Amino acid sequence: MTASQTLFAKLWAAHEIMQRDDGTSLLWVDRHLVHEGSHHAFAKLAERGLRVACPDITFGVVDHYAPTRAGDVSPDIRRMIETLGDNARAQGIHLFDLTDPGQGIVHVIGPEQGLTLPGLVINCGDSHTSTHGAFGALAFGVGATEVAHILATQTIWQRRPKTMRMTVDGVLGPAVTAKDLALHWIALLGADSARGYAIEYAGRAIKALSMEGRLTLCNLSIEGGARLGLVAPDQVTFDYIAGRPFAPKGAAWDAALVDWAQLKSDKDAAFDREVRIDAADIAPTVTWGTSPEDALPITGCVPNPADMTGAKREQALAALDYMALDAGEPLDGIAVDQVFIGSCTNGRIEDLRLAAKVLKGRKARVPGLVSPGSKAVKQQAEAEGLARIFTEAGLEWAASGCSMCVGMNGDRVEAGKRCASSTNRNFRGRQGRGARTHLMSPAMVAAAAVAGHLTDVRPLLEGRT
Repeated sequence: MTASQTLFAKLWAAHEIMQRDDGTSLLWVDRHLVHEGSHHAFAKLAERGLRVACPDITFGVVDHYAPTRAGDVSPDIRRMIETLGDNARAQGIHLFDLTDPGQGIVHVIGPEQGLTLPGLVINCGDSHTSTHGAFGALAFGVGATEVAHILATQTIWQRRPKTMRMTVDGVLGPAVTAKDLALHWIALLGADSARGYAIEYAGRAIKALSMEGRLTLCNLSIEGGARLGLVAPDQVTFDYIAGRPFAPKGAAWDAALVDWAQLKSDKDAAFDREVRIDAADIAPTVTWGTSPEDALPITGCVPNPADMTGAKREQALAALDYMALDAGEPLDGIAVDQVFIGSCTNGRIEDLRLAAKVLKGRKARVPGLVSPGSKAVKQQAEAEGLARIFTEAGLEWAASGCSMCVGMNGDRVEAGKRCASSTNRNFRGRQGRGARTHLMSPAMVAAAAVAGHLTDVRPLLEGRT
């Protein structure tokens, strides 16, 4: 009899071409996504006179440097975008450039275009490639040398990670989102707790998540150190994929559904580590420090480094100094200078709908920027009247791109300014040199905009459907 297997093990075995004596495996790559930062890899190919091995399953995306606001584009930004275009055209790669109606953040448009499908191995030179695991895919970021290897061979060498099943039991409370769930587990276990693991998310609370929620959760897996995160595909997955531009059609769709239905861990499959979380323990959550693990419920207070020991104490002291916060200070009440809603973590239509629900009929006390995750999301948000809600509240409605998440396109938080942000990282200088970032859900960002400080979104949503 065949031994019970995890979903991860099944996907790994299906893509493993060979294994070296040191245990490293050569995997076939089903989708390779490249963006402006991939120019080093294309240069390596050019140096050796090589062509892209499989241009038909390689896709280029303009996102990190994409201008999201009106104004002059710097020569450096223009050069990065033009270089990707030149490389894509020279190699026959489909490019979602600034003129393409499908343009957007790579981890947003992959799913919405139907490029992201269950059972695939998906790579991109971007750490948040783990996002695509929400479809039951093996999706993980790679470095510049690995990008070049994939371009040249459509394969990648990888050491097999261990497996962790994270089961979230129960039901998430009102206004508690996948972002809160992710920050909760990272704070609970630590930013390095999942290092060397592939996480499979399971349980009632996970099954209840929309695809947008699952994408957010898998996106943030690497902030807890994981190599990747994934969710077994189900009817929610299939309904999302149906009819997407690059999704299978006709008989191929019917055959795909049969195959995808088998993509799940066997009942008795053993994981290297099991973690259980009660959804009832999760509240709207915000970060206070300079790591995603520096997170607490909005009802909490800034922790006291004196209560910690060793490296944790030193890290907390440094974080509070950088963030200009005092131990014991209530999180609900910390003033912010601006807000940002967007990114590959929380720039989808569901995110914008929830933020707009908070903002409708209210005015923001601080300035802010809303950048949808793709042109398609932007168009849909405008059609639904969400964009008007944002602008009437006093926030700026921008074009699609990575924008203020990483600041490569010029959208930055000024030094010393504090930003309530729906992004994925709060490291020093992530949103700009000297910027102070508090991570939270889009709904919580909207609440901060209305209040002018970090605050609990739940009262602001009472009575709103």
